[in-house]
Amino acid sequence: METNLKGYWLGHSAFKFISQNGSIVYVDPFLKDNPSTPDEHKEVKNADYILLTHGHEDHVGDTLEIAEKTGCKVVGIVELIGLLKKKGLNEDQAVEFNKGGTVSFEDFSVTMVSANHSSSYGGEYAGDPAGLILSFEDDLCIYHMGDTNIFSDLVLYGELYEPHIVLAPIGDHYTMGPQEAAYAVEMVNPNIAVPIHYGTWPPIDSDPNEFKEVLEDISETEVLIPVIGKEFLQ
Repeated sequence: METNLKGYWLGHSAFKFISQNGSIVYVDPFLKDNPSTPDEHKEVKNADYILLTHGHEDHVGDTLEIAEKTGCKVVGIVELIGLLKKKGLNEDQAVEFNKGGTVSFEDFSVTMVSANHSSSYGGEYAGDPAGLILSFEDDLCIYHMGDTNIFSDLVLYGELYEPHIVLAPIGDHYTMGPQEAAYAVEMVNPNIAVPIHYGTWPPIDSDPNEFKEVLEDISETEVLIPVIGKEFLQ
C-alpha cells in the first residue's frame, strides 16, 4: 500500500504517526512504563496531537507529561478530557468530542466510534471507551479499535468508513483473544489488519500468528505483524 504516512507501533496499543506534512500524532501513548516500548521511543521530544481511546492508565500513559512538554492537542471523549484538565491539562490543548463525532485538523480527521469495554481514570468514571477512525489527507484510513470485544456495529463501521488498516486488540483476558479478534476484523473487512494489545504482560501473552492464521483463512485481509518501534507503513 503506497502512502506518505509513516507509522510506528510502540508496543501495547501505542502508535506514532507522521503525516506527509510532518504532523506528529500519538495514539494511546503508554510509553515510559510500557515494558515492550523500545528505549528510543520512551522519551517524546515532539508531538502535535495525542488521541486517546479511553481512560485506563495503560492507554493514557504519558499524556500529561507529553502535553506539558510539547504543547500538543489532546483529543478524546468529553469526560476523560475533563479529568485530564483537572490534572493540569491546559484548556487550550484540550479537544473534547463524543461518539459519532468527527474533529478535523490540518491534515487529518478523527471520528469516534464505539468500543465494548470499560473506562476509568484515577479511579473516576472517564466516559465510554471508544475506537478511533483516522482519515489522513492522502486518503489512507486507519481504524484503531481501542480495547474492545466483538460487537455487531463493526459491520456498519466497515461499510461507513471503509478503513484500509484496522489495529485490533488480540491479547485476551482484558480484550478479545486472537480468534474473536479475527472474526471482529473480518466484519470490518479492511485491506490490512495489525494485531495490538498483546505480549506486554503474561495475562495478554497471545500469539499474533494465531490471529493471522484464523483471519487469513476466513477473509481476504492481509495480516501485518510489525516489529515494535520500526516503521510498518512502507
